[in-house]
Amino acid sequence: MGIKLLIVDDSAFMRRAISDIVEEIEGIEVVGIARNGLDALEKIPKLNPDVITLDIEMPKLNGIETLKIIKANYDIPIIMLSSISGTDVTIEALQIGAYDFIEKAVDINSNLSSFKQELNSKILSLFKIKPIKKKTKAVNNKNKDCNGIKAVVIGASTGGPKALVYLISNLPKKIKVPIFIVQHMPSGFTTSLALRMDKESNISVVEAEEGMSIQNNMVYLAPGDFHMTLNNGKICLDTKDKIHGVRPAVDYLFETAADIYKDSLLGIILTGMGKDGTAGMSTIKDYGGYNIAESEESCVVYGMPGSAVSKGIVDEILDLEEISHKLNKLVGVK
Repeated sequence: MGIKLLIVDDSAFMRRAISDIVEEIEGIEVVGIARNGLDALEKIPKLNPDVITLDIEMPKLNGIETLKIIKANYDIPIIMLSSISGTDVTIEALQIGAYDFIEKAVDINSNLSSFKQELNSKILSLFKIKPIKKKTKAVNNKNKDCNGIKAVVIGASTGGPKALVYLISNLPKKIKVPIFIVQHMPSGFTTSLALRMDKESNISVVEAEEGMSIQNNMVYLAPGDFHMTLNNGKICLDTKDKIHGVRPAVDYLFETAADIYKDSLLGIILTGMGKDGTAGMSTIKDYGGYNIAESEESCVVYGMPGSAVSKGIVDEILDLEEISHKLNKLVGVK
């Protein structure tokens, strides 16, 4: 038997659509369906699923309440299925502990291939067998003076929203630099993420706009479906081709920021699938900047940090809490 999936959705059409998609994915098997949260809670102990897809909008017990109960009683990864109208609730679900989410297309039949690919990659990434490897150490950079940091760039993907809210909400009231963030996320969802970070933080967080002037003591989040770059003290957005299958891409931001801030740039790569950010961190390293990667132990997915670490371009490997302490020390106004 492969990976056991429980589908929780009040729509019979969606239950059938997901079931049909999973039938075509090798290594994943649907062990059951549930029509609402209460139905799911009854079936989980009987079916013992490895992963759950959970609809947000359901009668009797909605996705958020169901998620809270599951997380309190089971260690089962949950992928939320969210419509564009439920962006705020989706961000809340990620904060509670959902592994990730997939956006529901208005017409799933017209977007079937993309939905299948996303479902496949997000489920299988949970259960990849990790090869036995030697523990990679960070680059020895004891002589680097980090006190002259003039800007910070952060990249994240799967697991990123929760990590980002933690980092940004723990910043002091005043920081002496701008912070730029790329989080892999569709259009609309980044708006909700920016609003949540702004609400829970001491400093201003905005979803970046074309031509926006760069200021210290501000956090800029790249909007979904737009690459964010920096030029002449302003934010630039574009819809160039995706790289690594994503837009916005971390590499574009890191590379243009490195060209501007040179050895005064701090790069941070957080949890996420894939290798986006590695090329950008290499550019930061070439200019003499400083790179930090989140540790495997504190990542939801170690793909992006692990890729950068394996290239020998990371100066420090830290847990999320340690990254927060380091960041605050470097950028806080004394």
